[in-house]
Amino acid sequence: MTALTREDCAKLDAEDPLARFRDEFSLPEGVVYLDGNSLGALPKATPGRVAQVVEREWGRGLVKSWSDAGWWDKPRTLGAGIAPLVGAQPHEVVVGDGTSANLFKVLVAALRLNPGRRVVVGESGNFPTDLYITQGVVELLGADERRVDPDGPELGEALAAGDVAVVLLSHVDYRTGALRDMAGTTRLVREHGALMIWDLCHSVGAVPVELGECAVDFAVGCTYKYLNAGPGAPAFSYLAERHHRNARQPITGWHGHARPFDFSGDYVPADSASRFLSGSQPLIADAALEASLELWGRVAMDQVRAKSLAMTELFIELTAGAGLTLVTPRRAERRGSQVSLRHDDGNTGYAIVQALIARGVIGDFRAPDVLRFGFTPLYLRYVDVYDAATALVEVVRSGEWRAPEFARRSWVT
Repeated sequence: MTALTREDCAKLDAEDPLARFRDEFSLPEGVVYLDGNSLGALPKATPGRVAQVVEREWGRGLVKSWSDAGWWDKPRTLGAGIAPLVGAQPHEVVVGDGTSANLFKVLVAALRLNPGRRVVVGESGNFPTDLYITQGVVELLGADERRVDPDGPELGEALAAGDVAVVLLSHVDYRTGALRDMAGTTRLVREHGALMIWDLCHSVGAVPVELGECAVDFAVGCTYKYLNAGPGAPAFSYLAERHHRNARQPITGWHGHARPFDFSGDYVPADSASRFLSGSQPLIADAALEASLELWGRVAMDQVRAKSLAMTELFIELTAGAGLTLVTPRRAERRGSQVSLRHDDGNTGYAIVQALIARGVIGDFRAPDVLRFGFTPLYLRYVDVYDAATALVEVVRSGEWRAPEFARRSWVT
């Protein structure tokens, strides 16, 4: 058990170089929010930025704002804001559509770039949208799918067959919080003649990401988790510069055209990652992302990572011995910014999380038996971690989760 007391945690908060960012978020009084890996908290600047787009740019500027307010270029300017967070060049990232649509685009593009091979390798426990989109793509193109455990020898064995066109993996496992070796895995995949796609939904804004340095081919990610852009916020796509001339995505809409205002009847893709755009952008949602990215432009990711590891370590130590099994890797270098636990009785996880929420500590549950807690260094304090861990231990040991109201399932878990 950790030797840290709540007073020790308060001292850590006083010395925390990221502490100043907490005041930039709207956080409900009396709530410890450990679900930022599902939906980030609201930055205080967001309502004003959204109001500016609605009232001034749309209300007064009307159609002129496509040029005057930079609406047309928003997918690229926002992509350039995300690029430093994922280790990319500004022209390699664009914002638009959702993660599912972007996965569809990059999977089809990768298969087209590797026409002599017809196998897509994915991970057996990946987030469902990755699995479902892959199923749709292989059915559409007559390809084959293979699912493996990427943390064991199965990936190497699948690649050795010599027929794999593309590999799609999540950088951080959404259930366990395990952080994959991006550099080593990408190198292995490319050495076997396949292309590499990374899903960054649970890593962007949580851990350092170096797409360019790791020679990644494609990546996608959402912006409503650690990037705090709001529910349903637009996603982003990464297209390595070396593929800008040849990658062809299937949803060839107007916004991805090289010269859209020529109004040509034939599609010619743009030269940059803009070729992965399709239709008009949700400018009001973009405004929320823009407000968040302005904040992220002042954040040092090495400080985020250091605080994340310290907080997850504290939570793991404080909850040890409470009848909970750690699912997240114990080694810090293999851990994202979440802690996942199981109760010894596998049927109780949902009820435990609900009982904890009733105490003002918000985590979440992932079927079949995972209690999941996300740690967001910009607005979470060490005393919050201490209080949340203490509450979890009390909920488990007291058995208060057995109350009938905590067993009633909501549609969203």
